[in-house]
Amino acid sequence: MLSKKVSGTTVGMWLLIPGLLKLGAWDILKGWTGKSDIDIEPRIALQLVNESALCVNRVRRKNSLNHQGFQLLNGMSRLVSDEQVHLLLNSHTMNDTHDMMLNLGIQRKLSGHYKGNLIALDPHRIISTSKRVMAKKKKKPDAPSQKMLQTFFSVSAKTGQPIMATMSSTGMPTTKASLKLINTTGQIIRTPSLLIADKEHFTNKLFETVSNNPGLDLLTPALNSQRIKGILQTLEYTKLRAGFAIAETDFSFIGQKIKHRLIAERFGEKDYRYSAFLTTSSTDAQTLLCENYDERWSVEEFFRFENDMGLNRASTMNLNIRYANLSMAMLAQAATYELRKNLTSDYRKWNARHLANEVLAWNDGDVKVKDDTIIVTFYGSSDYIKKEEYINLPDKLIQNGIDPHIPWLYNYKLDFKFK
Repeated sequence: MLSKKVSGTTVGMWLLIPGLLKLGAWDILKGWTGKSDIDIEPRIALQLVNESALCVNRVRRKNSLNHQGFQLLNGMSRLVSDEQVHLLLNSHTMNDTHDMMLNLGIQRKLSGHYKGNLIALDPHRIISTSKRVMAKKKKKPDAPSQKMLQTFFSVSAKTGQPIMATMSSTGMPTTKASLKLINTTGQIIRTPSLLIADKEHFTNKLFETVSNNPGLDLLTPALNSQRIKGILQTLEYTKLRAGFAIAETDFSFIGQKIKHRLIAERFGEKDYRYSAFLTTSSTDAQTLLCENYDERWSVEEFFRFENDMGLNRASTMNLNIRYANLSMAMLAQAATYELRKNLTSDYRKWNARHLANEVLAWNDGDVKVKDDTIIVTFYGSSDYIKKEEYINLPDKLIQNGIDPHIPWLYNYKLDFKFK
């Protein structure tokens, strides 16, 4: 097909390739599949990455994309079938995919996707319609118990970018799932960091584990139990401003000797309201509560912006398949983050679906080969793209220490034109 000029509307997808090269995506996929440059398995995985970037479920059913060059992005002449995808995903264990996610996180760290020392932890639960018999869980305290798939994320609070994700069925306790997440996150970041989490993480096991890790601290809200209420009302508070005061005391979980800092907030002038946080950090209380903890909402922003890439689907409870699908979505998200850097500022805040519709999916253009270079031409308006970042792309990649040859496209280079 490359020997002919291909005309279509998915030329925007080629903009992801520089980011994939920078992240070493091909080596990550080859490592996961255990295959080489000439094999089809890494290309099937790459097709899943590109599907996630388009925010569509089972793009394989959209035959029209077969005639617009989408399959060429993956180094193939056609789209692979559902059965081929199923067999590939099911042939790899959750441990295989966990190692792949670890490698991706390390590459993202090297690429500057994580900044600061704040890491937000949060479960992300997806309602499932599976017919299997399984434990049910409440997505919210006031909601009915339902079957669901549990995912657990760590996110760089400064940049809002995911560091690591784990997955489990409904019955897995948050504490047990979070211990593995925290351990792997530490392997990626490797610098002293403060973990900020919600009340589900207010458990002795988590605080004990973090207390024994010199590179990590933990900050969570305390449960509103009768014991905590009693402690809050007996403390001496320091007034910081009208209607707001704080206090501190030592706190140990029942039956435990390890002491942690309990920081209390008091609101109001007469009819007081209280809240409390537990932490292993020695940072001053006002910074922890008024600055650091507010950054936890970056993880909610991540879910809101990137959900449509596949973070909101649980079509099967086969965890090998679902976790592998999640890893492809995480790789797609990393590539789109690189792409966002090359959008003009007005468009960087588009969510994943908006980005897919406006940039990746519906741009007129063509793809052709000249000598050893694939040339992608955009027609019409593309004001959201910093064109100077893509014209003479091979030279720009070399200047940044990146090999411009694309291994899944038989070592062709890539360049862009805008008309």
